[in-house]
Amino acid sequence: MQAMNSNPTSSSDPASARDAETFSFPIDATSVMLFARALGDGRAEYTEATNPAGLVPPPTFYQASAHYEPDYPLDATRPGWQPKTTPRYPGPGKTLHGEQRFTYHHPVRSGEELTVTIRTGDQWRKESSRGGALDFVEQITEFRNGRGVLCVTAVNVGVIPENKPGRS
Repeated sequence: MQAMNSNPTSSSDPASARDAETFSFPIDATSVMLFARALGDGRAEYTEATNPAGLVPPPTFYQASAHYEPDYPLDATRPGWQPKTTPRYPGPGKTLHGEQRFTYHHPVRSGEELTVTIRTGDQWRKESSRGGALDFVEQITEFRNGRGVLCVTAVNVGVIPENKPGRS
């Protein structure tokens, strides 16, 4: 593959700000416990309500915020669901998961309600002589507590392969 496009779309572009979505994500002790158990992680900080400050969510717990995202485009089980396309979601089955990273800025405990903001970040293209072009799109998700403090930033990089003739 060739080098990354030297002019990716900046995450500060007005178009990125316009496509931002915001919703609430309650950090419930039972949800934290069930998430940790589903991971097979039974550590007390995730599963026992003995800490008066609340349970600590496991590092990847923030992915569960998708269950609270209105019109989440990948959940076809929701009543009235209709496929939608955006730069972040070009359509069902069209994006590969390329990367996921989390940055933890401030502690979160059960009992808090976070405000989640999702926006499109950088976008770039890589060319390949064998496989065609790959388009990359960042999805940046910020989680802020009730005081507006940034607690977690999640960056997901989606990869959209070029649809060459003869390929589906």
